[in-house]
Formats: sequence, C-alpha cells, structure tokens
Amino acid sequence: MHTAELQLDWLRAFVAVVDAGSLAAAVPQLHRSPSALSMQLKKLEDAAGAQVLVRDPRHMALTPTGRELLGYARRMLELHDEALAALHGPQVTGRVVLGVPDDYAFAYLTPLLRAFGNQYPGVEICLMCEQSTLLVPKVQRGEVDLAVVTRDRPGRGTFLFHEPVVWVGSAEYEMWRRDPLPISVYESGSRARRDVVAALSSTHRAYRIVSSSRSIVAQVAAVDSGLAVAAIAASAVPPRLTVLGPEHRLPALPALDVALVRSKTSSRTPAASAMHEQVVRTLRRG
Repeated sequence: MHTAELQLDWLRAFVAVVDAGSLAAAVPQLHRSPSALSMQLKKLEDAAGAQVLVRDPRHMALTPTGRELLGYARRMLELHDEALAALHGPQVTGRVVLGVPDDYAFAYLTPLLRAFGNQYPGVEICLMCEQSTLLVPKVQRGEVDLAVVTRDRPGRGTFLFHEPVVWVGSAEYEMWRRDPLPISVYESGSRARRDVVAALSSTHRAYRIVSSSRSIVAQVAAVDSGLAVAAIAASAVPPRLTVLGPEHRLPALPALDVALVRSKTSSRTPAASAMHEQVVRTLRRG
C-alpha cells in the first residue's frame, strides 16, 4: 500500500509554478528561494511516484501525471483556504474595481485572480483594462479602487517591479531596415512614448510615427501587418514577433516602474484591502 502524503506546501508550490509559467516566476509569489521551491517539487514528485513537471529555470511543461494531479491540488488548496476562512471570522464580501493596462494583464492577471478568487470567493471583481494615463485619474476620483500602473513620477503608489521594454518587429517585413524608421507608439503623454522618442533622438536615428494607440493589441497589429516596429512590455511580446536590439540599430530602452495605486475611499472597504494585500503578495518582486 502507498502511504506517501501530499503536503499542502508541496501542492501550493506545484500550482504556483504552473500558474506563473515557470519556476523563476513563482519564486516571488511564494517568498522562497529557487532551490527551496525546487526541493518542494522534488518531494512532491517523490510522493507522487512520478515526475509532474518537465522544467528548467524559465520554462516548464506538465507531464501526464502532473495534469492528473493539478485538478486535485487546486481542490485541496481551495478547501484548505475555505476552512481557514470559516474558522477565522466572517467571509470578505463586496465588490472591488481593479484597473490594469492590457500590457500587464497578459502576464500578471491570471495568477493574481486565481489566488484572490480561491481565498475570497464572495468578492465580485470588476476589471478595468485601460492605460495608466487613464487609470491614475480614475483612482484619484475614486472610480477605481486599485490599479496596477506604470509610474509617471517617482514615489507614486507601492512599487511592485521593473518591467523591461523591448523593440519588436516582424521577420516577414523587416521594417527595422527602413530609413526613416517607421514606429508605432502609445498615446501622447505616456511614459512609454516619451522613452521611445528620447532613445531614438539620443542616437540620432531618423524615425517617423506611423501609428499611435492606447492599446497593446493595436501596437502588435501594426507590427504584424508590416506597418512599423514598436516598443512594448517584454511580458506582452507574442512568440511570433522578433525581439530587436543593437544589431538592428535600435537603442536600449529603460525599464518601466510598475506600482500599485489605490483610492482614498478603498481603505474603508474590506474587499479592496484584501485585493491590495493579494496584489502586493503576488506581484511584488525584490
């Protein structure tokens, strides 16, 4: 008879790695070192009697055993969190409005919403996906409780992480060879647009703006169609696009400071306070 036990810490590590997409990305969520996290996965595999993940420091894939175990792991963790909530007071309910730009939504919303939803199933989450230049004023007016934004000035909000910005182009059209360089940029007033213009100007690379939009989808479409190259958040780069660099005569771009801002009125709302804690716990790095 198999007497091995599946410890919750091991299961939590397993689920975090799957949701984050890699062992490295799960490290800040669990506040453990990569070696400690790797050891937990090894212990889980020993207990399961088979490998659950094919992994390296940045990528992973589920094995057949891992796919079978994942559903059980989620249910066990959800039941554990429900039990703690029932034992430690009334359940948090209500509604929280969370703002996040599309650029960051691609990479960071899934693990955040999964963790929050498991712990606070009674809270309704209203998502508002807009650019930081629109979200910050809405937070200040109290229309949005919390927002993950690109800092427009030092000290705004609670710092979460640095987001690299990279040039992207389509290998089919090679628009980076054009002179002047056709670029697609974000809306006027955005930090990303200012950085792109400043970087190109500093290297005296001639350019022309052929497209501008608040949407990451529009930026990618401009590149896909062979209209331009663009500079976007590294976490939002689709696999089909080529990341460009000095060898393409393109300057390095400064990383963006990503922060969490909250409205003054949200401090009185348990649901918003719970979401604030979850965002910091899940996304804050370093």
